[in-house]
Amino acid sequence: MSDLYTLQPTQIVLYGVSWCGDCRRARQIFAQMGVSYLEVDIDADSQAEAFVKHINRGNRSVPTLIFPDGSTLTEPDNVSLTNKLNRIKQTA
Repeated sequence: MSDLYTLQPTQIVLYGVSWCGDCRRARQIFAQMGVSYLEVDIDADSQAEAFVKHINRGNRSVPTLIFPDGSTLTEPDNVSLTNKLNRIKQTA
């Protein structure tokens, strides 16, 4: 099963862009916590951009994170993302 363009990926998917400060911050949190993820650059993938807009009611908001449990986070703050990743690590 492809992990792209779905709300049921087998791994965490980060839809973002290279120039986004919030995307860099999210990547740093993933690295600090040792959590793996798949990254998709929506500047380079028009289907990913359309998927992000669909999820975010027409907005091209990044980072948009899709989790294997079907939940999403859009432009999460550090606390929200850290809490979500901690919950995932506890159930792994």
